Amino acid sequence: MSLEARQVSFSYRRGKPILQTINLTLEAGEWVGLAAPSGRGKTTLCRLLAGYERPTGGEILLDGRPLPDRGVCPVQMIWQHPETALDPRLRLRDTMRETGVEDRLLHALNIEPAWLDRYPLELSGGELQRFCIARALHPQTRFLLCDEITAMLDLITQAQIWRFLQEEAGRRGLGLLVASHNGALLERLCTRIVPL
Repeated sequence: MSLEARQVSFSYRRGKPILQTINLTLEAGEWVGLAAPSGRGKTTLCRLLAGYERPTGGEILLDGRPLPDRGVCPVQMIWQHPETALDPRLRLRDTMRETGVEDRLLHALNIEPAWLDRYPLELSGGELQRFCIARALHPQTRFLLCDEITAMLDLITQAQIWRFLQEEAGRRGLGLLVASHNGALLERLCTRIVPL
C-alpha cells in the first residue's frame, strides 16, 4: 500500500501559494522524514495527506485511488498540540470509546486507567498526546502522519513515544511521515528525509 501526493499545490482563496507542485510517496512500513523550518507548510501537507483539506492542484492518492470519504480513513494524523484534537466537553473514556481503541494500546502507552474519567484540560500535554496516538491507531490505520508530535514534550516522554511507535509500526507494517524541523530526530528515526 502507498500514500502519494502527486503534483500537489495548495493556497487559501486569494492567498499566496503555501505549497507548489509537491511530489511525495510513502510506502507501507516506511518512515519518511519531512524536513522544513516552521511556517514552510509541513502541517498543511499533513492535513492534505489526511484528507482534512483538498489540494488546489494535483491529487492525493491511496494505492492509486482518492482517499475514502466514508468510514475510518487508513491515513491518520497526530497533531503537535493534542489539546486541539480532543473535544474538551467529553471525558477521555467517551472519546476513546468512539474510536474502538484496544486496551493493549492504552497499557503500552502507559495511560493510567484513572485518566479515562478526566476531561482533556485535566491532563498534561504528554498525557494527552498518548491518548491522541492511541486514538490514531485504529485497526484500519495504515499510515500515520506525525506533525511535530513530540516537540513540546520532555526528552523522557519523547523517547518513550518514539520507542512505542517504532514497535507498533514494525508490528503492523505502518508507514509513518515524521514532519519536523529537528534534523537530528529525523536522521535517527527515518529511512529517508524529504526537504519541503
